[in-house]
Amino acid sequence: MKLKIAVLSGDGIGPEVTQQAIKVLNAIADKYNHTFEYEKAVVGAIAIDETGNPLPDETLKICADSNAILFGAIGDPKYDNNPSAKVRPEQGLLKLRKSLGLFANIRPLNTYDSLIHKSNLKEEVIKGTDFVIYRELTSGIYFGEKKLSEDGTIASDLCTYTAEEIDRISHLAFKAAQVRRKKLTLVDKANVLESSRLWRKRVTEISKEYSDVKLEFLFVDNAAMQIILNPTQFDVILTENMFGDILSDEASVISGSIGLLASASIGKHAAMFEPIHGSYPQAKGKNIANPLAAVLSAAMLLDHFELYDEAENVRSAVEKSIELNISTPDLNSTNHFSTTNVGNFLRDFILDDENTFYNKNNIDLGQSTII
Repeated sequence: MKLKIAVLSGDGIGPEVTQQAIKVLNAIADKYNHTFEYEKAVVGAIAIDETGNPLPDETLKICADSNAILFGAIGDPKYDNNPSAKVRPEQGLLKLRKSLGLFANIRPLNTYDSLIHKSNLKEEVIKGTDFVIYRELTSGIYFGEKKLSEDGTIASDLCTYTAEEIDRISHLAFKAAQVRRKKLTLVDKANVLESSRLWRKRVTEISKEYSDVKLEFLFVDNAAMQIILNPTQFDVILTENMFGDILSDEASVISGSIGLLASASIGKHAAMFEPIHGSYPQAKGKNIANPLAAVLSAAMLLDHFELYDEAENVRSAVEKSIELNISTPDLNSTNHFSTTNVGNFLRDFILDDENTFYNKNNIDLGQSTII
C-alpha cells in the first residue's frame, strides 16, 4: 500500500515522539512492502512564531491532500500563561478538526499487566480494563458562540448540537460495540442540559438499529466516579466534546501513564492520529518523553487502512518494550531509556523475529543487538 502522510509534529515534545512513530512506520513499510511518504508542516506555537497563524493555509492544504495526518502535540508556556493572548496554539488544532470534518475522536484505554503497579489505583480494580471512548469532536461548547461583556465581567459559551452531529458519531460507536463486547454507555447530563437530552433522544432512537448492543446511560459526574471505581464495566463510551475531553484524560491514570494513550480523529474524508498527551514543554529537547502514545497512534493509523497485521505487529513491539522495562522515566525511574532508544528498540523488534533476545546493555547504548 502507498500512503501519503502529513506530519504535524507541533510543539514541545511533539517532534521527538513523532520521530519515533515515523521510525516505527518505516520499519513496517520495510517489512510488509508498503510505501509511506511524509510531508511536514507547521502547526501550533511554532506556526504562530513563523507565520502568525496557528494553522497556516499551506498546512491545511497539505493535510487535505494527504491520506492521513500524524500529529504530535501543541502548546507553549508563553501562551498558556497569557490568558489575554488573542492567537493561541490550540486554535490551530480546533480549526484543523473543523476544517477537515474530523467529528469522531476515538481513544482506547487498556491496561498492561506489567504496568498495573504504576497506576495510582488498586490492581484488583483496574486489571482487565479495556474500553474505548468515542468523543464528538467538532461541535459543542468548544465551538459554540462565545461572548464577553464590554466591561469584562460577564462571559458565556454556547453549547449547540444538531441531530446530524449526534447521529454520525453514534453510528460509529454502535458499530464499534458490535465487534467488541456489545455494550455502549452514553455519558451526558440530561437531568440539566437540553443538549444532553437531545443526545439521549437520538442515541435511544439509533439503538433500535443495533439490537445486539446493550445501551446504558450515565450522568457525567457519575461516569467520572465509575471510571475510577469500576473501569472494567465499560466497553464503548459515547459522549459529547467537553465531557469526552475530561473523561479521557481522567482515564489515563488507569494505564499508569498518559504517555501510553493514543487517539484517532476520523471524518468522512480525512483521518488524524495523535497521542492525547500535551506538549510537555519541561521535557522538550531532553530525550525523555514517552513515545509509546505516538507509536500506538501510528498503529491506529494502520488499523484505519485495514493493515491489521501491521498494526498488531506495532502493538506487540510496544508490549515487549513494556515487558522488558525498556521505557522512559515516567515508567522506569531507576534504569530508564531515552525516547530515541525506545524508538530504536521498537523498530528493531518489528524488523527482527519476535523471539529475538535483546541485549539490554546494548539497547541502552542505542543498539538493539541480536545475540
